[in-house]
Amino acid sequence: MNIKEMKWIRAPKQYFVGDDSVKIITEPFTDLWQRTYYHFRNDNAPALQMLTTEKFFSFVVKTEFDTKVRYDQSGIIMYLDSDNWLKASVEYENDVIQRLGSVVTNNGYSDWASVDVDASIKKVWFRLSRREDDFCIENSFDGVNFKQMRICHMFNAKDEIQFGIYACSAENSSFIAKFSEFELTECKWKAHDGQQPDNE
Repeated sequence: MNIKEMKWIRAPKQYFVGDDSVKIITEPFTDLWQRTYYHFRNDNAPALQMLTTEKFFSFVVKTEFDTKVRYDQSGIIMYLDSDNWLKASVEYENDVIQRLGSVVTNNGYSDWASVDVDASIKKVWFRLSRREDDFCIENSFDGVNFKQMRICHMFNAKDEIQFGIYACSAENSSFIAKFSEFELTECKWKAHDGQQPDNE
């Protein structure tokens, strides 16, 4: 994939886009969240994305991060509009743990699923796979062995979508997020081979 053909949504003030890597310097009080639990709405994080109408693919990227303040985060994103998007990241919590998690936002409401990981982890690979309007998010600590984080349905991902990377700092913070090892392949998320679909 050609990184330089990707387009910004809310470009940050400071960034670098090279042939095989991207750096984002986050700005304070940037975040993505819609309504659920906290009730507030944040929609100002930068995202660098590419468009596709391909219904079956996998996107992999490595993210390295110098996070240090609560809610500092960087990872992958599929941002359709303010009310419909998904993201996966490592989100700094404190000097002991981080949240390795994902947020899925459908029709203006976000959820958050996460597990605690050690605060010393400073690089993660993420893989986003699409099978029509269903998606699978996976992570890896070595770029080889991926573990499933979640499977979800996106109600408004019917045809053309956009996906890529993001980084933000929800509190008064700034850090450098580096993205590399971009890869776009055939869908690594194989078709289900168990119980057959119900007749609708």
